[in-house]
Amino acid sequence: IATQSASQLAMESENKMLKIQLDQFSDKEKQQALKIQEMEQKQTQLLQSVAEMEEKLRHEEMVRRQLHNTIQELKGNIRVFCRVRPLMESEKAEVGEIAHLSFAEETSIELIQSMESASGSKLSKSYPFTFDKVFQPESTQKQVFEEISQLVQSALDGYNVCIFAYGQTGSGKTFTMEGPGEMDGPNDQKQGMIPRAVQQIFQVSEKLQEKGWEYQMSCQYLEIYNETLRDLLGNGTDKKYDIKHDKGKTTVTEANVISVSNSSQVFDLLKKASANRAVASTNCNERSSRSHSVFTLFLTGSNSITQEQCQGTLNLIDLAGSERLSSSGSTGDRLKETQAINKSLSCLGDVIFALSNKENHIPYRNSKLTYLLQNSLGGNSKTLMFVNVSPMPASFQETLCSLRFATKVNSCQIGTAKRQTK
Repeated sequence: IATQSASQLAMESENKMLKIQLDQFSDKEKQQALKIQEMEQKQTQLLQSVAEMEEKLRHEEMVRRQLHNTIQELKGNIRVFCRVRPLMESEKAEVGEIAHLSFAEETSIELIQSMESASGSKLSKSYPFTFDKVFQPESTQKQVFEEISQLVQSALDGYNVCIFAYGQTGSGKTFTMEGPGEMDGPNDQKQGMIPRAVQQIFQVSEKLQEKGWEYQMSCQYLEIYNETLRDLLGNGTDKKYDIKHDKGKTTVTEANVISVSNSSQVFDLLKKASANRAVASTNCNERSSRSHSVFTLFLTGSNSITQEQCQGTLNLIDLAGSERLSSSGSTGDRLKETQAINKSLSCLGDVIFALSNKENHIPYRNSKLTYLLQNSLGGNSKTLMFVNVSPMPASFQETLCSLRFATKVNSCQIGTAKRQTK
């Protein structure tokens, strides 16, 4: 009995100790649970704070773009964005890194030319340039489009908008404007400015329905090949196309203007146009555009609440690349194409030079390209030019020429665009 009593007392004592330990563990667990809860609350607050800061940053960036657009519109200058394409895989082994280009700020680019003096010592000469925006090689299509989205939207507000890409062959103009040759659909991250602009136009027009706006849209797609106009949305038959200017509006006779009601219809037309466009291989680029392409979206809006009407136009242009005859290796038809391309780009330079010097006569009629762009270059239009640049050291002289031309374009004052209303 005594042994059993002692055993019972020991078990009770051990049980009490276990209960005390359990209570202690329970208290610790509650304390830890409270700490976890506090940490989770702090994490939620921090995430909310980060989200608010990101939203504020996005809003401030949007305000910055709007203010920048307003300043540029008041100045009446043609805006210029410079974009340097990245090195291709095949070029990385040859070049290594891009040493002859320097980016100090978001609006500046500097070309650095290395040379040797007569005594053999190494010298360097720099050529600094400043534009409205400079996109470095790692910039994405999305980042580039964000900078022009406000301008694109102006077409819905009743403005004439023109965006065109200029640069030497192989500098990335067609990639910037259209995207890669093969895309995975409308959500492909590499799609260019034209499909992105189309998507934005339709998305915003749907939102504007809440405010009483209804839009009718149509598009045309032309190319200028060897100083001849061709309809990329046509059935392949040769027609005589004439450019007409009337009260600030540009029309091309006989060209197909196709009504569209959604972005999918436009993408189908873009595919058709891309298949019809003249391309060929040269020493400068294995898939060189041999023509200037001009995509135009016509927008007519009417508001059932205010009875207001507006008409906007969005021109998105991919210019054929400039080439030196000595480096292009062009012969026969390719030679004729190169000569026609260089002549029209030279005429574009003459028009820009005349506008910059405020000359009385502007030689728009010297080429089909400048005559087609007459209202965008010197008329009632919000105009932006991409100057596309190759990162290859071998293209140094072409890059220098392109940036000098872009500087001249940036100085052109074409006046403040006016909204087209009825």
